[in-house]
This record gives sequence, structure tokens and C-alpha cells, in this order.
Amino acid sequence: MAKGEGAESGSAAGLLPTGILQAGERPSQVKELKKKQQLSICNKLCYAVGGAPYQVTGCALGFFLQIYLLDVAQVDPFSASIILFVGRAWDAFTDPLVGFCISKSSWTRLGCLMPWIIFSTPLAVIAYFLIWFVPDFPQGQALWYLLFYCLFETLVTCFHVPYSALTMFISTEQSERDSATAYRMTVEVLGTVLGTAIQGQIVGQADTPCLQDPNGSAVALEVANHTHGTTSLRETQNAYLLAAGVIASIYVICAVILTLGVREQREPYETQQAEPMPFFRGLRLVMSHGPYIKLIAGFLFTSLAFMLVEGNFALFCTYTLGFRNEFQNLLLAIMLSATFTIPIWQWFLTRFGKKTAVYFGISSAVPFLILVALKKSNLIVTYVVAVAAGISVAAAFLLPWSMLPDVIDDFHLKQPRSRGTEPIFFSFYVFFTKFASGVSLGISTLSLDFAGYQTRGCSQPARVKFTLKMLVTMVPIVLILLGLLLFKLYPIDEEKRRQNKKALQALREEASSSGCSDTDSTELASIL
Repeated sequence: MAKGEGAESGSAAGLLPTGILQAGERPSQVKELKKKQQLSICNKLCYAVGGAPYQVTGCALGFFLQIYLLDVAQVDPFSASIILFVGRAWDAFTDPLVGFCISKSSWTRLGCLMPWIIFSTPLAVIAYFLIWFVPDFPQGQALWYLLFYCLFETLVTCFHVPYSALTMFISTEQSERDSATAYRMTVEVLGTVLGTAIQGQIVGQADTPCLQDPNGSAVALEVANHTHGTTSLRETQNAYLLAAGVIASIYVICAVILTLGVREQREPYETQQAEPMPFFRGLRLVMSHGPYIKLIAGFLFTSLAFMLVEGNFALFCTYTLGFRNEFQNLLLAIMLSATFTIPIWQWFLTRFGKKTAVYFGISSAVPFLILVALKKSNLIVTYVVAVAAGISVAAAFLLPWSMLPDVIDDFHLKQPRSRGTEPIFFSFYVFFTKFASGVSLGISTLSLDFAGYQTRGCSQPARVKFTLKMLVTMVPIVLILLGLLLFKLYPIDEEKRRQNKKALQALREEASSSGCSDTDSTELASIL
């Protein structure tokens, strides 16, 4: 009998899959799952390259669009302020709209997010090129720039929101996501360097004409506009078009690399859920999540400070400091400094924590902004300040995108059934920062109009120079200090982050083992 039982058992063992019998090997399956979540350097680089298009185009628009509208397209300051404000405000509203559409998207063979990136790219490239084209009908120029600016911002949002949310889908491992984010931030800062170098150096080679006496009579201005530098102005317009063509080519190349080199992954516990959470219910839950509100409130003020500097820096260097032929090199110094210090800030935040990195990184710009405000124009000092400002810009680039996944992890622990909310987190964070930047740029350009800004003037009145100094130094300092005060309320420190990591890992292992046991039970029932 014993022999028969043994034979029967052996026969059954031969029929059953080894995965069912070797239940003790579940930890090895979990280890194998974790190994699958590890990203290769190639994967991280391909993911990081996808961040370059948004930064290259955004840097060119942020630094050069204002001075292009005023001095090259010759749009009056009031219309330019409307274009900048409405364009940024529209850009802000498209983020939650695109986030809503993405949350309703079904999973395809390419994933849920990749189709948005693929199909928006060619249209975005065309719209971007037309922003830098000067039409022949001067009466409708403001409408032309407003239309194509809003169209491009809509299409680039269809690229950037799914790309930002992709952070949560390239790996479930927090350390891998942080590492990929560091790669991404480095490439994005390199993208700003590339955008600054291409736009600045190509445009800087052209001699943009200016009027020596902008306060002269209307007849004198008309004659000067016709006779002084008509050919030179056309060369400047062509230089902007050439730069736009080069940047558009980079946009396409980066989008292709991202599409071919990155694959979306779903959370193990998400595959067990039938339907994603309704958008408005998810929005209500996201907006009631305390750490998220405190994080975006802090970064709202600090991002606003750096956007004010970005939007007015070219005019500030040209007219207040008197470095008309140096501002593109100063921009390059800022971005190169930021690029080289991104890895340092990544090491700093892993060694001392992300909140500490926020306080040290962003506040480091304050002394140098004060120095620029108090000291008279000096080219060497300005370059030193530019390099120091780049260190703070690197922290401002890296930290928001490094801390936002921590907030999403905390939310998933409190709302484990909230599938599909990642685009809401990213899109509304971008919404608030973009809307605030649109308001700031619109108000700053309008304030230049009130101060008496002279289009194409070789120099500006003292009130305009003072206004530019305030917009680039004192106002950003106040905004940075307010943002750092709000960060005191942010609750996710390193201890909380470690606790969340352990809890999420346990949830994933439980989901994985549950999925394995369900499959094994089905196989066993079928065999029996």
C-alpha cells in the first residue's frame, strides 16, 4: 500500500507543473519580479531623452519670445503682454484637460501614454516653426502669434503630460524611478543648454537693428524704420526661422528615441482592477491629499521666481546691464552650470534628504540676486552670478519631479484602489505653475508698457531699466522666501518615505503572490 501510494504520488508529481509543487520558491519569484523592474542605463537614457523636446522649445520660448515679439516682429508691448498671458494661461488649462483625456484612454499595444506622444509630435513641430515666422500682414500679427502659440502649447502638452506620468510606469521600484528622474533632469538641463545655445548663438550672429532716438517725431521714426536696417531686420527674422528649424528637428529625433527605447509597465495590483477611477472622483481625491497641496504650493512660488527671471533676462541684460551682445553667452553660462551640478544635487538629496536639498538648493540663488540688484553693471560679476544661479536652477529642475512620485506613492497607500490618477497629479502640478507664470509674464510685460518701453530702442528710459531690475531680482527673492516657508509644512521626510517604500513593496509582493497562486490554482483544477 505504501509502495502504491508512493507510486501514485510520484505519478501525480510528474503530471503537475513544478511551479505548483515548489511553493517555497515564492521569494525567488518576488526577487525575479524586482529584477525585471530594474532599468538598464540604455532604458534610462532613452527615457531621459524624451524630456529634451519640452525643455528645448520651452527654453527658446521662455528666454526669447518676449524680445522677439517686441523687437523683431515689432508687436506693441500691450499686444505682446496679451499673447504671453493668454498663451501661458491656455497652456495651463490644457494640462488638466489632457490629463482627463489620458485617464480615459484604454491600454493599447503601445501602452496608454505612448500613443499621445507619437501622434502629437509632427503637429507640434509645425506649430512651433510657425511661431517664429513673421507674416506679411501687420494688422493680424498679434492674432497669428496668439493662434500658433496656443496651438503649439496644446500639442506640446499632449507630449509632456503623458511623458511626465510615464515616470510611474517605467518601474515600480522607487530607487529606479529616482535614478531615472536624475537622468531625465540631467538631459532636460542639457536640453535647456541646447535650446539656449542654438537659439542664442544663431540669433546672436544676426545684427538686430535698433533706433538711436526712439523719442523722435513720428515722421522721423517712420523714415528710420524704412531706411535703418531693413535688410538687417530680415536677416534677424531668418535667423529665428533657422533656429526654429534646428530645434524642431531635435524634437522629432528625441521623440523617436523615447518611443523606441521605453516600454510602459503596469503596477501588479492595478492589473487586478477592472476599471480606472472616474476622473472627477480621482480629481477630488487628489486635491484633498494634503502632501500634494503643500508640495505644489511651495513649488508654485519658487517656480514663479525662476520663470520671472527667465522671461525678463534677455531684456534685463540688453537694457539694464547694457550687455546687448552678451546675454546669449550669459544664458549659456547659467545652463552649463546647471547641467554640471544636477548629479551633485542628486547625490545631495540621497545623502541628506529631499527637503534639505530644497532649502539649500533654491535658497542659494538669493545672495546672488541681491548682489545683482545692489551692484553696478560689471560683466565679470555678472558671469559669476550666472554660474551661481545655475546651481540653484539645477535644484529647481530636479527636486519637484523627484518629490512628486513620493507624493503619489503616499496617495496610493491611502487610496490603494485609485487606479489611473497619475496623470491628474502631474497635469495639475504643471497647470498651477504654468498659469502662475502666464500671469507673471503678462503683468511683467504690461508693466514695461506702463514704464514706457520703446520698441526697437537702442536704450530704454530709466523707469524701464528699474522695472526690469525689480522683475529679475527683488520680486523673485520674495517669491523664493515665500516658497521656502511653505515647504516647512510638507510632511514627507526621509523617514516617512522609507515607511511608504516598505509598505508599497509589501503590497506589490502580495499582489504578485496572489496572482501566481490564482494562476497555479487554475492550472491544478484543469489538470485534476
